[in-house]
Amino acid sequence: MRTLRAAAAAASFLAPPAPPLLLPPSTLTPRGAFSANSAPAAAAATRTHGWCPSPRRVGRLRWRAGSASSSVASVEDAKKDVLIALSQIIDPDFGTDIVSCGFVKDLEISEELEEVSFRLELTTPACPIKDMFEEKANEVVAALPWVKKVNVTMSAQPAQPVYAGDLPEGLQKISNIIAVSSCKGGVGKSTVAVNLAYTLAGMGARVGIFDADVFGPSLPTMVSPENRLLVANPESRSILPTEYLGVKMVSFGFAGQGRAIMRGPMVSGVINQLLTTTEWGELDYLVIDMPPGTGDIHLTLCQVAPLTAAVIVTTPQKLAFIDVAKGVRMFSKLKVPCVAVVENMCYFDADGKRYYPFGQGSGSQVVQQFGIPHLFDLPIRPTLSASGDTGIPEVVADPQGDVAKTFQNLGVCVVQQCAKIRQQVSTAVSYDRSIKAIRVKVPESEEEFLLHPATVRRNDRSAQSVDEWTGEQKIQYGDIPEDIEPEEIRPMGNYAVSITWPDGFSQIAPYDQLEMLERLVDVPRATTTAVAS
Repeated sequence: MRTLRAAAAAASFLAPPAPPLLLPPSTLTPRGAFSANSAPAAAAATRTHGWCPSPRRVGRLRWRAGSASSSVASVEDAKKDVLIALSQIIDPDFGTDIVSCGFVKDLEISEELEEVSFRLELTTPACPIKDMFEEKANEVVAALPWVKKVNVTMSAQPAQPVYAGDLPEGLQKISNIIAVSSCKGGVGKSTVAVNLAYTLAGMGARVGIFDADVFGPSLPTMVSPENRLLVANPESRSILPTEYLGVKMVSFGFAGQGRAIMRGPMVSGVINQLLTTTEWGELDYLVIDMPPGTGDIHLTLCQVAPLTAAVIVTTPQKLAFIDVAKGVRMFSKLKVPCVAVVENMCYFDADGKRYYPFGQGSGSQVVQQFGIPHLFDLPIRPTLSASGDTGIPEVVADPQGDVAKTFQNLGVCVVQQCAKIRQQVSTAVSYDRSIKAIRVKVPESEEEFLLHPATVRRNDRSAQSVDEWTGEQKIQYGDIPEDIEPEEIRPMGNYAVSITWPDGFSQIAPYDQLEMLERLVDVPRATTTAVAS
């Protein structure tokens, strides 16, 4: 999937002129005084953290040639044998073995050197090939000549966001937040959101649904929880979500108020409170049913919640495409990757033929124009419509039907793409102490470049380094030592990293700024001197 590049934000009429970059006055080598060949370690491949591979490639698990001894003399030797055997199992999408991915945990060998026990900790409990991993792990370890019994348990990493900032307490244990959006009413967005949530739950994930439409909440009609009113925790004053078939859910429709009649700023406050003060607990996926449009509520949600990805819902008509395109552009500007397009009410089958009553091409046009590679078609089905009225989602009512299979494929896509995004974000920026350089590989980019730590620190654009009114640079070139090294680098959602320096300063470095530095330090000396002066 190609993540859209954000358009430049319009400048405020009060915005000061951009301060000059503080680049070294001496002759610069490309990419911040470093090159990829400056040290042997610079050429080393970045260690990749595994994620759930495509089910299309399940049957093609690759094997690395390995050898294990026919007998072992100690527990340590036995553990080495087991790890060698497990390293034969290669993640088919990343080409990395499960040992290097860090999946193997709690490896234990019995004193008799006959029984092996370990745990495979995957990135998500909804991994579509977790059974295959378990089967192959049993097989390769049991093949060791000294092993008589193998105990493999499967687990998933604890739910936590890939975000370094201060999140509201209610969102601190949610791994992935998925926005389901259409920017146009009546296209089946709520139907997709609810069925996607229950599909993910059926894959083994811990899931919640947040109905963000205050003016016309759909969730109370589409599901049938026993408790239809939200309850507040008297001690913490937080909201306790209601639950239906194992999925937690919050909607203004469960607040006992029905539909809201209020102005925009009040709506944003209600949405903020419902989302952030709810005791969601540990969730692998929180699905947000976004309201129509691209207004205050959408911006509030994108600012308050670190959205992992978005799923776009449309219909075949051209009018639907026009509104959906605005939504895709909005997510692009907010650095939220759109991972799939669902084209609802596409066709129906009759008399052995397939008919397209509303034409074809809206979903394909979104895919082609914005580079979203995953397109899913939903048919016109009376049962799909009726399920939204009866309070039982279609994937629950008919789990083996064609519609459920389409949602299963969508669920697998969402799991894959979220894991990929998390992996890319977590490894996008790192510090290589062996060559004293900051490694940068922006998500969705194939190229890695190196930056000098002092160059990054000197070009901070926060109010602590730049006067917001005059644009004057507060920090001078000589204020930052040439040998400064970052203490910690953590991701800030999908758009930036937080860098902590030895002097206690915490710098927010957007990917766009790091890419700009990489381009500017490649300029000839004459231009560089002019920019730095």
